[in-house]
Amino acid sequence: MAQVYQTKKPGIAAQQGEQAYKSKDLFSEDSLLKFTLVVNYQKLLKDRGEERKYHAATLSYADSTGAKVNVPLRVMVRGNRRRDASVCRFPPLMLNLVRKQMPKGTIFEGQNKLKLVTHCIDDDYVIKEYLVYKVYNILAEESFRVRLCQVTYQDSTGRRKEEVRYAFLIEDDKAMAKRTKLKLIPAKRVIGMAHMEQKAMARLALFQYMIGNTDWSVPYRHNIELLAPDSLSAPIPVPFDFDYAGIVGAPYATPPPELGIKSVKQRLYRAYEFPENVLREMVNTFNSYRTPIYAVYRQCEPLSKSALRQSISYLDSFYEIINHPRKFEREIVKVGERNQKAYVTVRGLK
Repeated sequence: MAQVYQTKKPGIAAQQGEQAYKSKDLFSEDSLLKFTLVVNYQKLLKDRGEERKYHAATLSYADSTGAKVNVPLRVMVRGNRRRDASVCRFPPLMLNLVRKQMPKGTIFEGQNKLKLVTHCIDDDYVIKEYLVYKVYNILAEESFRVRLCQVTYQDSTGRRKEEVRYAFLIEDDKAMAKRTKLKLIPAKRVIGMAHMEQKAMARLALFQYMIGNTDWSVPYRHNIELLAPDSLSAPIPVPFDFDYAGIVGAPYATPPPELGIKSVKQRLYRAYEFPENVLREMVNTFNSYRTPIYAVYRQCEPLSKSALRQSISYLDSFYEIINHPRKFEREIVKVGERNQKAYVTVRGLK
């Protein structure tokens, strides 16, 4: 199988998190996972409403010896915007594995529910979103691991033409918390950015700015999970769902008008102000990982040449900003100060 991702300089996750997991874990390696997903696609793809149901399916792949392994499961359409048929011809899926019927020794052993991010419109977009997750894996152990897949979608009735597309699987949130030895904070608890672990919040804010993503919120828990060792510790925010990021450039992604930007490719810093030493440390961190971050894209064989050029150019513009004193002050420091003042004013604290 082709190696699609390899860092020249191991990141925090590789250094600290991977050793704790068994070698056969689904997300412990980066080789391309090829499998066939058999289901009644006519029924599945029409079932996109609010009251969706699971559909019986079979997943099959070849193990290390070449033997075919069949994994029983149920599949359901998931997502919000991408569930809309006018947005995604092929929506993202939830794979619900049947543990009691799972063969021993399969790479899916121990897994329960897994999100499968599909091609939606085109393979390049799903590969670019996958790579965003891989970049954050370099920066933080507290991040969702992903596995790039090549899926053969085979209709159980034979009415739909077989289709081979790229997709990726996302680590379950409970598994991610267990791996990092932290606990998930329930979504019903409203916690603002100011109460996050400061360096982790600054890292996430700068990362979202780097990829050009404004589609997130800590207090509203929008595309953010929170982790903490206990109820007294400051939470660590963990981002996910990056299809609205400028570096991905999905054609359906548009920013809300209240943000004042015309395209998701325009960067907008959405966090509050941080102490100068914290911001400086984060800039140094991003600079120290610049080579492996670029390598994520350069070493991804399935990524098209045009998508590679666009991604590298987008990263170049980020590094130009954070390493140019005046641009950094204007685009990040001053915007963070304005965001902080606006928050204080709205809350009636001033």
